[in-house]
Parts: sequence; structure tokens; C-alpha cells
Amino acid sequence: MNLLDYFLRKLAENKVKTYMISGNHDSDDRLNYGSNLFQVNDIYISSVFDGTLRRYSLTDEYGSVNVYLLPFVKASQVRHFFENDKIETYEDAVRVIIDHTDIDVNERNVIVAHQFVAGIGQNPDMGGSEGMSVQNVGLVESIGYSTFDKFDYVALGHIHSPQSIGRKEVRYAGSMLKYSLKEAHNNKSVPIVTMGEKNQIDIELVPLKPKRDVIHIQGKLKEILKSPESAENYMYITLTDEELVNNVMNIVQGVYPYTIKIDYDNSHTRAIEQDSISGLIENKSFTDIIKDFYNQIYGYDISEEEMRIMREVAMEAGVINEAD
Repeated sequence: MNLLDYFLRKLAENKVKTYMISGNHDSDDRLNYGSNLFQVNDIYISSVFDGTLRRYSLTDEYGSVNVYLLPFVKASQVRHFFENDKIETYEDAVRVIIDHTDIDVNERNVIVAHQFVAGIGQNPDMGGSEGMSVQNVGLVESIGYSTFDKFDYVALGHIHSPQSIGRKEVRYAGSMLKYSLKEAHNNKSVPIVTMGEKNQIDIELVPLKPKRDVIHIQGKLKEILKSPESAENYMYITLTDEELVNNVMNIVQGVYPYTIKIDYDNSHTRAIEQDSISGLIENKSFTDIIKDFYNQIYGYDISEEEMRIMREVAMEAGVINEAD
């Protein structure tokens, strides 16, 4: 919170108009605290959807630019405000909100949103640090990018890898830092969006270089210690030595002080992994395997309808037959 306070204060001091929304991990009430005071300093916060898609207008030599703020919403939240509309999915919810908003498509319109938006047959690439809840939502509750066709630029949060989806003007900014080892090879950036006349948009990606990057290296311990690589970064090290080394973290941190994880990739670990996989499926039916997997991932039992769909898909793919 101290860092956010410092960041917003600097923006206000430099007379930068700032637009903020809440995401799925944010506390709505906490983010909304002081929003009226912030607005006096051109910091506009929309943390709770109240039935209205908030709009703020700017003016330049080409006319108006309308900035719409859509905090993270669920179908159950939106259904409360539009009881006469059919709202069953996340996409239904966002479409209804937009349909009930007076948007002049002849003007330049920008929306800031925090949802799982996908292209046609294309899901966004996960950064790896979004968390299981985001990835689960993405499997069944994605929103088609065409939902935002009325907007010239769609500024998205939610996914941590910077990327466009569907069209170049629908873009996940991505997280500014790497929050997972899975993001070691990701490149972070900030999109600078310049809007000219209607339909004239230029997007420049400015690379972000953190003080300490997340680096993954692999090899034998002696070789890794002999040739220090990026010692001032956060290190994820995979050792290929066949024998486990006692007190290995202390040894490695003598050369790489910011090591955050060490694991092994050798004949022993591969054998254990294979045995574990074999043990999971040995003497189990397709139904039992799916039930176990579903319970481990989601934390509750699969329904009869969901199992029926899984079996139909498996039969179409030739994984099982009618008798299984």
C-alpha cells in the first residue's frame, strides 16, 4: 500500500489523469476508500459495479476520448441490476452492461476491464502466476473479444503475460514484475497507446527491466558454482547431479544470494515421477481417474452431467469406448 500511495502521489503531482479499477483479488471497499478525495486530484477509481458503466471524457485536437471503467464482475453481481435480461455467463454479464450503456461509436472510446477475454479458438497465454481460480474461469467463462467491438482500445488486466487477443487494440498489459518461476522466460513491458483521429491508434511496447530478474539455470552443482551467471537476480536452479547434496541451499546462496528455489532433474526424480503417474492410473477406470483429477483440481466432486460430457468427449477422441 505504501508503494501504491507513493505512485499515485507522483502521478497527482505531475497532473497525470489516472483511471483505476478493481480486479478479482482486490478488496472493493478498501480500494474505494478515499475515491472522492482522489477524484479531486484526477485519480478516478471504479472498484464496485453499481449498475452503471462509469465514463470519463477527455478532449484533444481530434475531439472526445471516452474512458469507461469496468471493475471485475461476475454474472451473479450483474444479474441483480438487470433482472429482465438473461445473464448466465461472464460474457452475458459484460454484454448486458455494454448494451445498457449509451456509447457513441463515432467518438473514440476506451474501456479498462479486468476479465478473462479470449479470441476465436484462442485463449490468452497464461503467465503462470495468475492462480488456479483464474485458469479455471478461463476454461469455461471466457469472454469473446468481439464483446468489446464498440471500443477503439480495450485495456485488460487479469492475465499476467502482455499480449493482444483477437485484434491488436484488445490488449492485456500484463504484470509489471514476474511473480512465478513459470514467468522466468517472459518479457514484461508497458504499452504506450497514442490515439490520433478515429481508428488511428499506435501501440508502442516499452520493455520493463526490473532490478532483479527471475532466472532459471540447470546443470551440475560444480559447473553452476564455477561460472556464476546473473548472481544478482532471483535464481531458480535445477541440479542434474545424481546424488543429493547436503545443505545445498546454503552452498548455492554463497554464490547466488537471491536463490529462491532448488530442485533436481536426474534419473531418480524422473523414476519417482513416472512411478507416481503410473500409480495414479493403475487399475482405475476412466470414470475413477476423472473423478480423482476433478476433485484434486476443483476441490469438489464432478457432477453426473459433467461426467457425461467428459465421457462423450473421450469416446469421440477414441480414448474410451462404449463398454468402458
